[in-house]
Amino acid sequence: METLRTRLFGGKHSAASETIRLRKRKSTLYSKERCNTELGTGLLGPNTYLIMFSVTLRMVNCFLVQTSFVPDEYWQSLEVAHNMVFKYGYLTWEWKERLRGYTYPLFFASFYKLLQIFKKDTVQLLIWVPRLVQSLLAALADVKLYSMMKRQENAEIATWVYFSQLCSWFTWYCSTRTITNSMEAVLTSFTLYYYPFQGTKTGSSLKYLALTAFAVVVRPTAVILWLPLLFYHFWQELKKLDLLLYKCLPVGCLTLGISLMIDRIFYGEWVMVQWNFLRFNVIQNMGSFYGSHSWHWYFTQGFPVIMGTHFPFFIHGCLVVPKKYRVLLIAVIWTLVVYSFLSHKEFRFIYPLMPLCMVFCGYSLANLKAWKMPAISFLLFSNVCLVLYTGLIHQRGTLDVMQHIQLLCKDTLPEKDRPSLLFLMPCHSTPFYSHVHCPIKMHFLECPPDLTGNNSYVDEADMFFEEPLKWLNIRFSGQASLPTHLVFYNVMEQKIEPFLKTRNYVKTAIFFHTHLPDGRIGSHIHLYERKMMDDS
Repeated sequence: METLRTRLFGGKHSAASETIRLRKRKSTLYSKERCNTELGTGLLGPNTYLIMFSVTLRMVNCFLVQTSFVPDEYWQSLEVAHNMVFKYGYLTWEWKERLRGYTYPLFFASFYKLLQIFKKDTVQLLIWVPRLVQSLLAALADVKLYSMMKRQENAEIATWVYFSQLCSWFTWYCSTRTITNSMEAVLTSFTLYYYPFQGTKTGSSLKYLALTAFAVVVRPTAVILWLPLLFYHFWQELKKLDLLLYKCLPVGCLTLGISLMIDRIFYGEWVMVQWNFLRFNVIQNMGSFYGSHSWHWYFTQGFPVIMGTHFPFFIHGCLVVPKKYRVLLIAVIWTLVVYSFLSHKEFRFIYPLMPLCMVFCGYSLANLKAWKMPAISFLLFSNVCLVLYTGLIHQRGTLDVMQHIQLLCKDTLPEKDRPSLLFLMPCHSTPFYSHVHCPIKMHFLECPPDLTGNNSYVDEADMFFEEPLKWLNIRFSGQASLPTHLVFYNVMEQKIEPFLKTRNYVKTAIFFHTHLPDGRIGSHIHLYERKMMDDS
């Protein structure tokens, strides 16, 4: 009887236990499925429409940015890539001094090589394919930022962060450009997605460490932004020694090793460009050769300008954001403080902070009640105005003149009859061979810094602008050495008018550049062509 009772009760107990286990398993599987649905599975997952929308918007973004920003978007990426693939293209002094790594230009060179292999290397594709690729990366970064906030919080917060990111005028202005800062901003969004905000329970240490290491390879100063976040991760990590030995050390060594190998192939010798870059720009502060600003510039001008009308929402977001995101605010302030110690300052240097700042702007919008719709309308209207002006009007002349120069390229002409150009403008004002794709002779006023410590050093550009007419008469004392075309800003026209008349130069084209001329930069760009005596 006891045995029978035990079997009966035991059977009931076992059946009940099995039922409970099945329910728990079903609940666990449902939770995992729900989690996977929220985070996305596969390449696109449930975020398919979001990705398609983001990609479409960034493509439109790309084609609506037809202006120039800084020389590095051409001279440190596309021009180098063009030289790598087509064996002609100007390498600036930074490459001669081993301050730049080939990893970033290699990314674009791979697409150039594909175009060359399939004989599709037209100048228009060489210009637009890299920018379209950058646009695709920017779109995926937008989605990653949304997915990160949806995982950490909820869909509502994620939507407002995503909205803030998309309507930011400076993100629109920079995200599709081929500068290292744009790639660094993309990597920032990807890295935040895997960052363990709450310790080892969330995020992926290996992935975020690998992306951080790659960002440092692309632009060594990226280490400044990520130092506070790395320390915060290390502080809350339970197995600190394992983190250092099995994650940080392998990832760092592998990434550095790949970078060293790439630079070894293209430089022909072993060189650590990351150290050279930091030594030159941070330790020696030689970047001040290209201009310096007051220590407070980033706080009083730089950061407020790139934030634009998002700035009050950023301030409000700092007050309402959850405690775990304060590490992002610390990273923003830390980066601004460190960059403030460097004399040479630029807006683009702090562009990688934008994804972090959009988290605070999104929280601000989410916490607004009665003022939410007016705030959205204000952000949209104010940023669209800035986007259209800076993307389509401001500083477009340097690209328009290169489109005109493309028409001068005729491979059928003998080399001696091909046109030659001289750019009498501040150095690196226009793109170069990457926007012409034709081996014609082109020269510009050079401006490398003095690396010898000579106090009396004056670069070629400064010598010209000090006495332009005298410089031209000395430089071109013989008729045979005269270039067929001269390119310069309108502010220089009257100063060199005697030289233009005596050498038979005639104005053939004018290109609008900016409504805000400053110093050596004029409102228009003039193209002069030399006419032979029998043509006059």
